[in-house]
Amino acid sequence: MHVALVTETYPPELNGVSLTVRRAVEYLREREHTVDVVRPRQSGDRARRGRDDDMLLPGMGLPLYPGVRFGFPAARRLIARWQERRPSVVHVATEGPLGASALRAAAALGIPVTTDYRTHFDRYSAHYGVGWLARPIEAYLRRFHNRSNLTFVSTAALQRELGARGYLNVVQVGRGIDTDLFNPGRRSAPLRRQWGVEGDGLAVAYIGRLAAEKNLGLAERAFRRIRERCPAARMIWVGDGPARRRLQRRNPDHVFAGVRRGADLAAHYASADLFLFPSATETFGNVTLEALASGLAVVAFDEGAAAQHAVDRVSARLVGCGDQDDFITAAAEVACTPALLERLRTAAPHAVETLTWPSVLAAFESHLLASSHGYRLYANA
Repeated sequence: MHVALVTETYPPELNGVSLTVRRAVEYLREREHTVDVVRPRQSGDRARRGRDDDMLLPGMGLPLYPGVRFGFPAARRLIARWQERRPSVVHVATEGPLGASALRAAAALGIPVTTDYRTHFDRYSAHYGVGWLARPIEAYLRRFHNRSNLTFVSTAALQRELGARGYLNVVQVGRGIDTDLFNPGRRSAPLRRQWGVEGDGLAVAYIGRLAAEKNLGLAERAFRRIRERCPAARMIWVGDGPARRRLQRRNPDHVFAGVRRGADLAAHYASADLFLFPSATETFGNVTLEALASGLAVVAFDEGAAAQHAVDRVSARLVGCGDQDDFITAAAEVACTPALLERLRTAAPHAVETLTWPSVLAAFESHLLASSHGYRLYANA
C-alpha cells in the first residue's frame, strides 16, 4: 500500500493519539508499505531531519491549549500532492481543519479514506465553559466520519454507541500495550523515597495530561477522602498541561513529576500503588492499560479500556459512568483496604497480558488494505 496518514498531533507532542499514530506509522513502514505523514509543522522541525515523504503544513496551537496544535485547511495542496503522488488509501487520525480538508481532497480524487474516532470532543465543551456547543460538535463529528469509508474505534461498546447515534461503517480495532516496558518489575524503592513514601506507604497516582477535560478535580477530592483515612498517603501527578499551575497552587504538598518518557515513565507507574482515572471524556484511555500492566490498583469509570479489559473487584475497581460520589467512595475503599488493594494489584497485569501491539496493528493493516481495494472486511451498516 501507499498510505497518506493525516494527523494534527504527532511526537514530540506527548498524548495518547500522537503516540499510537506514530506506532501505527512505524508498523506500516516496517511492513514495507509507503507511508506519507501529513501533519502541522512543529517547533524544532527545521533542526530535526524529517523524511522526504512527510508533508509539513501550517498550523497553530489551540487557544485554550497551546501545547496542542491543529492544522489549517489545505485541500488544494493535498489535491496537488496526491495527484502527483497518489496514495492507495488516506487515513485521517484527527478531526480538525486539516483532517476535514483531507476528506475533501480524497473525495475529489476518488481515493478511499478511513478515519479514527478517538476523542469525545463534544464532552470537552462543558469543561471549557461552552457546553452549548456539545450538540453542534456532535453533529460535526458524525458528518465528518460518515464521509469516510470506514471509521475505527477502540472498543466494542463505542462501536455500538456510535452505531446507535447514526455513525456508519464503524469497526473496532483495539489498542495494545508494551509489557516489556510497562510491568511491575519497574518498581523503584529510591523513587518512592524521593516522593516521600517509605516502606509500605501508599502512593496514589494520576498519569496523563493535566487539563480541564480530564476531570482532575475528582481525583483531588478522592485523594482528600483517602488522606482522611490514610494520613500518610502521597499524591503523585505525572504529566503536564494547562491545569498544572492551578493544581500546584491548590495542592502544594502533592508531588508534581512533570512529563516522563520511556523507562522513566514506566518506573513512575510501577512505583505507585493506586491509579485514579477520573476522566469521563475518553473513548479508551491508553494510560489505563499502562497502569494495569504496571501492577497498579485502578479506580476508573466503567467505560473505555477499563470496561473492555478489567473486571470490577477482580482486576480493577470500576464505578458507574459519571457517578462521582461512587468514584470517591471506591478510591477510599481500595486505598484503605490492604487485602483489596493487593488483590487488584496482583490481578491487574494478567488483565492485559495478551494485548500485543503487533496483533492490533495487523488488524488495522488488514482493514486499510481492504479499503484500498474498495471493500470492507466487516463493519456495522
